[in-house]
Amino acid sequence: MIDTVRRFVPLLQWGRTYDRQSLASDSMAGLIVAIMLVPQGMAYALLAGLPAEVGLYASIVPLIFYGLLGSSRALAVGPVAIVSLMVASTLGEIAEQGSAGYLAGAVMLAFLSGAILLGMGVARVGFLVNFLSHPVISGFSSAAALIIGFSQLKHLLGFEIPRSHLITETILHALTHIAQVNWATLLIAAVSLAILLGFKSRVAGVLKSTGVSAGLADAIAKSGPLVAVVVTTIAVWALALNDTAGVKIVADIPSGLPPLAVPAFDVDLARQLLPAAALISVVGFLESVSVAKSLASKRRQKIDANQELIALGAANLGAAFTSGYPVTGGFSRSLVNFTSGAVTPLASIITAVLIGIAVMVLTPLLFFLPKATLAAIIVVAVANLIDIKTLRETFAYDLADFMSLVATFISVLTLGIELGIVVGAGLSIVLYLWRTSRPHMAVVGRVGDTEHFRNVLRHEVKTDPAILAIRVDESLYFANTAYLEDEILARVSDSPDIKHLVLIMSAVNFIDASALETLETLTERLRDAGVTVHLTDVKGPVSDKLQRIAFFDHMGDGKVYLSIHDAITELSAKPTLPPRKAA
Repeated sequence: MIDTVRRFVPLLQWGRTYDRQSLASDSMAGLIVAIMLVPQGMAYALLAGLPAEVGLYASIVPLIFYGLLGSSRALAVGPVAIVSLMVASTLGEIAEQGSAGYLAGAVMLAFLSGAILLGMGVARVGFLVNFLSHPVISGFSSAAALIIGFSQLKHLLGFEIPRSHLITETILHALTHIAQVNWATLLIAAVSLAILLGFKSRVAGVLKSTGVSAGLADAIAKSGPLVAVVVTTIAVWALALNDTAGVKIVADIPSGLPPLAVPAFDVDLARQLLPAAALISVVGFLESVSVAKSLASKRRQKIDANQELIALGAANLGAAFTSGYPVTGGFSRSLVNFTSGAVTPLASIITAVLIGIAVMVLTPLLFFLPKATLAAIIVVAVANLIDIKTLRETFAYDLADFMSLVATFISVLTLGIELGIVVGAGLSIVLYLWRTSRPHMAVVGRVGDTEHFRNVLRHEVKTDPAILAIRVDESLYFANTAYLEDEILARVSDSPDIKHLVLIMSAVNFIDASALETLETLTERLRDAGVTVHLTDVKGPVSDKLQRIAFFDHMGDGKVYLSIHDAITELSAKPTLPPRKAA
C-alpha cells in the first residue's frame, strides 16, 4: 500500500531527501518562471480568445497539482501556445468570443481533458499516444506556429482582421487593408519585439562579458517579456496612447485569486467538445512528456509516462475548478525552469504561489498593458516551434516520414487544426503498414570460416547450393504474410537445387494468426516440392506460442536450431531427400 501511494504521489519520494540547498535552487527557479509566466499566461489567454486573467488563473492551481503529482522535476506546466490555438479553434465554432458560453466551453474543455488524461493514467495506457509520430508532431507544430503568428497580425498592426485558419486569407486581408494600420500600435509592437529578441540573443552575452556571473546573466536574459511589459505599459500610461492614438489595452483585470467553482456540466456541450478535448489531451501530453524526458535525461532521472498522465489530468481538473482552461507542459518555460536550477517539482508550487500573489496585488498595474506587447510575446515564443531541422533531416533519412510531415503541415494549414493532425496521424499509420507489408528479406551466407552470416549482396560469403538461408527482418502479421510467401516461393523456384530452407527469425518479435497459417501452408507446399523448412534464432516468446499449438511437431523433418551456424553445419552434411509425390 505504501509503495502504491509513493508511486502515485512522487512528493513522498523526493520530499524525504529535501534540504535547504534544494529550497534555495527551487525558489530561484520558481521566481524566474513566474516572471516569465505572468505575461505569457495573459498572452496565451488572449490567443485562446479568453480574458487575460484566465491565463493567470490557469497558472496557479494546475501548477500546484502537477508539483504534487508529476514525475518530472523540471517540467513547467501552464498555458501554452498550441493548446491555446486549439482551444480558440474549437470554441470559435460553438460560441462568440467574450460570451459566457465561450468561457464555459473553455472550462468544459479543461474538465474533459483532465478526465481523459486522468483516466488514461489510471488505466496505464500512456503508450497509446505513441501513434502520433515525431514527424507528424513536427509538421503540426510548424503549421500551428505559422497560424499562431499570423493570428496576431491584428494586434501587431492595430486593426481588425477576420479570423481564418488559412494564412493566405489573413495575409491578403492585411495587405488590402494596410492603410488602416495604427502606427502607434505598430511602434509598440516593434519596440516589444526588439526588447524580446535583444534579451533573448544579446543580453546574457553582454552581461557575462562585463563580469556578471553566468547564472545571474542567464536569469536576467529570461526577463525580456517582463521588461517589454513594463516599458510599453508605462509608455501607454504616460502618453495616454489608448485615448489619443487608439492603442488597445488589456484594461481591467479582476484582482484576487480565481473563484473556486464546480464546472456547470452540460451534456450536449460535453458531447460537442469531447473529440477536441481528446485531441488536446493527446497533443498536450506528447508535448509535455517529450520535454520532460529530454530534461530528465540530462540528470539521469526517470519519467513515468502514466504518472505524467495522472499529474496533467489533475492539473487540468484544477484549471476547470478555478475558471481556467486546458494546460500542459511548455518547452520554453520548462527549459528556463531547468537552467534556473529547479531540482524538484516544488519550483512549480513556488511559481504558483508567486503568481497568486501577483493576481491579488499587481493586476491594477497592468491596466494600460497594450495587447500589441502580448502579441509580440506570442510571436517570439512560437518562432521556435517552426522545425526546419526535422524537415531537412527527415527528407534525407526517410521519404515516408517526410511525406507524413509535409502532409500534416499542409493539412493543418488548409483543413484546420483538428482535421490536419488526424490526417497526419492516419497517413503515418498507413505508411507504417505499407512499409512493414514488404519486409526486408536477406539471403545470407557464411563469412569465411567464421560463425558469422551476412547478406550475400553486401559481403563476400560462402553458400551451399542445397541450402537457402533467409533472414526475415520484420515481425510477421496479416499485412506482410502474402509478400513473405510470394518472395520465398519465387526464390525457391529460381534455384532448383535447393533442398533446405532455413528461416532466420532473429528479427521476428511476434507472429499473428494469419502469419502462422501462412507458415503452415508454406511448410506443407515446400515439403511437397522436396524442400524441408527449418527455423533458427527463434525468440523465446515466439517459441512459446508456437509450442502452445504444437507447430514444431508439424514441421516434419524440419528442425528448430539455436543458431544459423548450427543449422548450416548440420544440414550441409545431410543427404537430400527426393520430392514427395502428390497423393
